[in-house]
Amino acid sequence: MVFAIKRIYDPADPADGTRILVDRLWPRGVSRERAELDEWAKDVSPSPELRTEWHHDPDRFDEFAARYRAELDDNPAAADLLARSASDAHVTLLFGARDRLVNHAHVLLDWLRHHGAEVEEPAPPVEPPPVE
Repeated sequence: MVFAIKRIYDPADPADGTRILVDRLWPRGVSRERAELDEWAKDVSPSPELRTEWHHDPDRFDEFAARYRAELDDNPAAADLLARSASDAHVTLLFGARDRLVNHAHVLLDWLRHHGAEVEEPAPPVEPPPVE
C-alpha cells in the first residue's frame, strides 16, 4: 500500500484510492459531498494544544514536527492508520492547510515512512502564472 497527501480543496480523483481527512477541524467551504471522504481520522491530527501553540508559524515548524512525532508515537489512531497498509492499495491523506509544504500532513507522511509504510512523495506545488 502507498500513502500520499493532498489538499482537500483539490479535486478528488479515482487514483486517490481511500480518502482520509486527517484534520481535527472540518475545512471551511467544503461540503461532505465534495470532499468524497471514506473516513475522517480526527484523532491522528495534532492535539488542539499543539496546534494552537504552533499556529502554523513556519519558523517553529521543526519544533512542532518533533512534538507531533512524539504525539504520533503514543497515539493508537496513528498505529491504526499504519495498519491500513495491509488492507488498502492506496490511501490519500487529506489536509486543509493553505501551505502545501509546511503542515502536519507532511509530518504524518514522514512518520508513516519512518515506520515502514510506502509513501508517494508529494508533487511540488504549482506556482500560478504571473499576472501581467
